[in-house]
Amino acid sequence: MKLRTLWLLPLLCSLATSALADMDKVLQAAMASTQQNITYNAAWFKIDYPGGDIPPQFGVCTDVIVRSYRAIGIDLQKEVHEDIRAHFDQYPARRIWNQTRPDTNIDHRRVPNLQTFFTRHGESLTPGKKGEDYQPGDMVTWMLPGNLPHIGFVSEKQSADGKRPLIIHNIGAGPKLEDMLFDYTITGQYRYLPN
Repeated sequence: MKLRTLWLLPLLCSLATSALADMDKVLQAAMASTQQNITYNAAWFKIDYPGGDIPPQFGVCTDVIVRSYRAIGIDLQKEVHEDIRAHFDQYPARRIWNQTRPDTNIDHRRVPNLQTFFTRHGESLTPGKKGEDYQPGDMVTWMLPGNLPHIGFVSEKQSADGKRPLIIHNIGAGPKLEDMLFDYTITGQYRYLPN
């Protein structure tokens, strides 16, 4: 029995290496966004589908996530739309925004929708209490004052004291790399790389 499963080891190692390389590309794209001059703008825009994006000089926290995943060919606009279209009642669209149908222009740009999507198609973890509980590429969601949901990437870089990973996010002043993991109430921790 063991001999028959040994052939799987190289395949599993290859898949793990590929997933790490993909996540590295996603994080590189997220880091590159911190060097761009992007004005925070949460307005509804009419955009193409699939592969649509708002004007590149604008963005919010979710745009950091969406644009970064496109570095490895994952179009979250399309992925979220197909899932919300097939499972509309499992998403908060009706409850939060009074939607009666999916909207390819905005659904992927809303944190609660991304939380639902990553829970359904990725790995939803119990948020950790220590910095070491978070891996580079994890996505963290928070609830900001005023009940504003927020999302960002865990980076490979550490805080000055080495106790927390720095976060790549856009909280209002454009994409930044900041030491803010535990500054707000954490509402979720997710990992997403489709097979």
